[in-house]
Amino acid sequence: MTGLPDPAASRAVLIGTAGYRHLSALPSVEANLKDLAAELCDATVWGLPEQHCVLVGDPQHAADVLDPVHRAADEATDTLLVYFAGHGMCDADSTDLYLALHGSRENIGYTAVAYQHLRAALRASRAVRKVVLLDCCFSGRAARTLAGAHEALAAEAAVEGAYVLTASPRDRVALAPEGERHTAFTGELLTVLRDGIPEGPDLIDLDTLCRTLESRLRAKNRPVPQCSQENGIGRLQLLRNRARAVHGGPAGPVLAADVRAAMAAAGLGLARTLRAAGRTRDALPVLRLALRERLPGGEGDLLAVQIELSDMLAETGQTREAIEVLEQAFHQVHRFYGPEAVQVCRRLAALLQESGNHIQACEVLEHALDLLQGGSRALP
Repeated sequence: MTGLPDPAASRAVLIGTAGYRHLSALPSVEANLKDLAAELCDATVWGLPEQHCVLVGDPQHAADVLDPVHRAADEATDTLLVYFAGHGMCDADSTDLYLALHGSRENIGYTAVAYQHLRAALRASRAVRKVVLLDCCFSGRAARTLAGAHEALAAEAAVEGAYVLTASPRDRVALAPEGERHTAFTGELLTVLRDGIPEGPDLIDLDTLCRTLESRLRAKNRPVPQCSQENGIGRLQLLRNRARAVHGGPAGPVLAADVRAAMAAAGLGLARTLRAAGRTRDALPVLRLALRERLPGGEGDLLAVQIELSDMLAETGQTREAIEVLEQAFHQVHRFYGPEAVQVCRRLAALLQESGNHIQACEVLEHALDLLQGGSRALP
């Protein structure tokens, strides 16, 4: 198997549960999904089109997990990648693996997603190659059921062309280190995607990826991942090795996301130039166009456009639209401390007060105060 899988004929489904009703929360799972999707869609790593990478966060029901996998399984003809991060569970009456949902209860399998149902979706896929990444407790049970020691079990559970990489052996718990942005397994995986393997090949195959993760996690005294494969799929080259990138060489195809980012940045710059020249009304359509070029993970650039647009709208007497723009920005930043979040709150409160919405303005200012107090507590 030479060359990367065809991104146009491949699909990825990234599933993760960060919040639970009956189990401990795993806040790092949210960052796992967002950052892993960004790397898989990066042209210097794989270049998977954004529309081919589906994120499923905090699923409530089994269908929330399985329906996207079945759709991706139907669409993929080259490679299907499925990732799950969250609590893994064992049913009290069996040794099977279950993937926990928001409302799952410990050791009660019917409240979670049975791995065998995910396995069935993989088996039905037209994809030539399937890759499963499981970052959860007891995930090694999945590897065991895909390539068991007993012939009967292997015959029943095998998935042709499947490679399963798990965060922990079958009877070990995975690790979500407190204070770290990612879980241990996914954090190390992202490091490999971002920095590459200095001593590795130009294209990283699954076996090389597994050996690298195993070595690095073992050196940190963290749970060691396990892998299982069929039909020699471990030789599948899945990722570009950034550590071996040729400086000055072509970085890969230009993605639509790169074009949109450039358009948004250029639009913001042009609008500011027009505003400085006293042509605010000419700048407004430019900013509205830039605002439509919204990018996953590009909150900083988007906020700059929103703040600039709201200011210009207020200047030209379009207060209602200015408030709507800032309310959209507020929903993006209201959970996070930072100068942008406080700036959005202050400007939104001023416009609300100006328009007579005094109670709502006070609520926004109270939230800004909470952000400031939370931020000061987080500072060393």
